[in-house]
Amino acid sequence: MTGLAERAPAGLSGTEVADRVAAGRTNRVRRHTSRSVGEIVRANVFTRFNALIGALFVLVLVFGDWRDGLFGGIILANTLIGIIQELRAKRTLDRLAVVGEQRVRVTRDGREEEIAQDEVVQDDLILVATGDRIVVDGPVVVSRSLEVDESLLTGEAEPVAKREGDEVRSGSFVVAGSGGFVAAKVGADAYAARLVAEASRFKLATSELMTGINTFLKYVTWLLVPVGILLTISQFLSTRSFSDAVVGAVAGVVTMVPEGLVLLTSIAFAVGVVRLGRRRCLVQELPAIEGLARVDVLCLDKTGTLTEPGMDLEEIVRLRPGLPVDDALCSLVAADPSPNPTMRAVAAALDGTGTRWPSGAVVPFSSARKWSGASFGGHGDWVLGAPEVLLEGGSAELKEAARRGATGRRVLALARAREDGLEDLARGGRVPLEGAALVVLSQRLRPEAKATLAYFAEQGVAVKVLSGDNPESVGAIAAALGVEGADRPYDARKLTDADIGDVLETHTVFGRVSPQQKRAMVRALQARGHTVAMTGDGVNDVLALKDADLGVAMGSGSGATRAVAKVVLLDDSFATLPYVVAEGRRVLGNIERVANLFLTKTVYSILLSILVGVVGVRFPFLPRHLTLISALTIGIPAFVLALAPNLERSRPGFVPRVLRFAVPAGLACGAATFAGYVFAADDPHTEFLQDSTTATLALFLLSLWVLALIARPYTWWRVSLVVAMGLLFLLVLAVPATREFFALQHQDARNDAVALLIAVAAGFLLSHALRRNWYDKALEPLRRVVRR
Repeated sequence: MTGLAERAPAGLSGTEVADRVAAGRTNRVRRHTSRSVGEIVRANVFTRFNALIGALFVLVLVFGDWRDGLFGGIILANTLIGIIQELRAKRTLDRLAVVGEQRVRVTRDGREEEIAQDEVVQDDLILVATGDRIVVDGPVVVSRSLEVDESLLTGEAEPVAKREGDEVRSGSFVVAGSGGFVAAKVGADAYAARLVAEASRFKLATSELMTGINTFLKYVTWLLVPVGILLTISQFLSTRSFSDAVVGAVAGVVTMVPEGLVLLTSIAFAVGVVRLGRRRCLVQELPAIEGLARVDVLCLDKTGTLTEPGMDLEEIVRLRPGLPVDDALCSLVAADPSPNPTMRAVAAALDGTGTRWPSGAVVPFSSARKWSGASFGGHGDWVLGAPEVLLEGGSAELKEAARRGATGRRVLALARAREDGLEDLARGGRVPLEGAALVVLSQRLRPEAKATLAYFAEQGVAVKVLSGDNPESVGAIAAALGVEGADRPYDARKLTDADIGDVLETHTVFGRVSPQQKRAMVRALQARGHTVAMTGDGVNDVLALKDADLGVAMGSGSGATRAVAKVVLLDDSFATLPYVVAEGRRVLGNIERVANLFLTKTVYSILLSILVGVVGVRFPFLPRHLTLISALTIGIPAFVLALAPNLERSRPGFVPRVLRFAVPAGLACGAATFAGYVFAADDPHTEFLQDSTTATLALFLLSLWVLALIARPYTWWRVSLVVAMGLLFLLVLAVPATREFFALQHQDARNDAVALLIAVAAGFLLSHALRRNWYDKALEPLRRVVRR
């Protein structure tokens, strides 16, 4: 870029920059990588369930014993934990976002320098080259064959040539050439404030997981009002005491609310973000963790993903004697306004050799053309690019290029055109070309690539290699890494819109893929029901990264790829992907377990409330009883399960699976507990606290049974968790102080024994039912309602 800086105006002076900063004419906009502290606090505190539970807490303090308001303290503690965890995630995201953000090259006081995006001021002269993202709006003042892709703004796939005076807008990116433009619109006035920031925003976007949880919460909210009214009326009629009626109604309603489900979901995601951050992995959208856990097809770009970004010039094969090959290559390198890794490898090998001719017109490399070239007056017009594009089909030179490419090398053809033929060639015209040499470059495989690809194969994730290189060369690289189907590479130039889906199902490795074809391939896979992840590092990957279910960019990649990707591997290590998959599976699998616990509680509390209202008896529990049961069988275990390791592969159907477990489990808990309570209440020699203790014993045993079922498959720590919760409950019963605090009076052994036997019988029936799935047909109408 030195040559461009020399041609460009001097830019602003230091004094002019300071004046604009003082006037607020900067590109400083709010960073959207995470929510603000205020938003985090409001999101965790001001929720409808917190408002409901807060109101119930006040009612208990007014009409009942303060110990029955214990649930209010637990909700406060949970909210604080949620805020702290999300603040940790925010710090991680903001720190990594600064590291991963594209720096901006500007000219100030006649010197080129790199600054942060928010340090750009109005009227700054910004320099851009291939791969750079346009961060503000303004007119072009210098253009060296500058071409910009505006597809993210307009939907048009063809690059747009930008000459002096043309406008460039933020959100577009440079695909060829280089240039400079003046920052006319910065900050909130720039298009970037609305589009680019939105592309990189960290948010709780729509996902199957959150959609399922919101569905549960919606139906629970609908049921709360009628069931709460029924419970309040029945309690007043059965106790004839307004205070007892309020306390009984609060006990039933509080248990219906799955207050910790959303909290633990947010905590699990936040902890996942922090864990991935420690591996230098920037998650720019929250569902990205969930998305990679669901991926069943992984599309990979070869260069920069399977191979390291750099290359080495291995050999120059001269096709015709007497042609000035070295001079032509050196001149093409010197004329290139923004050399790519290929041209840099040629430049490094030929440094100090050859003669550099003065250049005229220059056509920079682009993935669509697959060649670059320049005019050198009397020395002719020279082009360097893909042999299949520049050499005559069926020629001996093309066959030699294919032979060498089949060994995994990257092979380029150097050809000479007649003088002034470059312009016709750039317009797509047919120009006779004279093959001069084959440029053979060796590519360095990433050392971690083979093990990473083997991991995805073991996990049942299909891999598709999409590259712009020669198909045989791509196939050789893929074969060296153990990719299945690498022996049958497919030339993407043969693809049609009609057969793209079928070809993708039968082939794994594709060469000569254009940027538009990469996007079309992603869409074709999605149309066939696949969840697609795309990894890449170059501007030719941007469109596919944007359309994929999950875009993953390398940290060393272009600013444009990092802007549109949902995950950025800042350490540039392909080996990080398996950890991202494992983290996604941990989050999804554990949240499903947690949802089973909370929804089971909601189902049995609704059933108990309805039975109590219909039969007309006093609610079996005080609020503190249910607080104790919830803490030991749901709250503490759910927190442990939500953050524990889990490598189970994600499957679609979150809502039906949770319903298949939670509905029968909740019905079993509610029905058995109510039966044991009614049996005890019929005994004229017992009082309410003794009867409620009997119900507490029965419900705790069944809830612990449900926890044991959810904890499968068993490991030492899961078994220990279930046993520890049981021992804690026995400790509460054994210690007089805690027994009194929780109002537990187990003085009637016969009633307790009968209730426990009913609970054990219900537990065995539940286990049998879950194995046989006999209730699936009974639940189908409910599932249809939920799906609607």
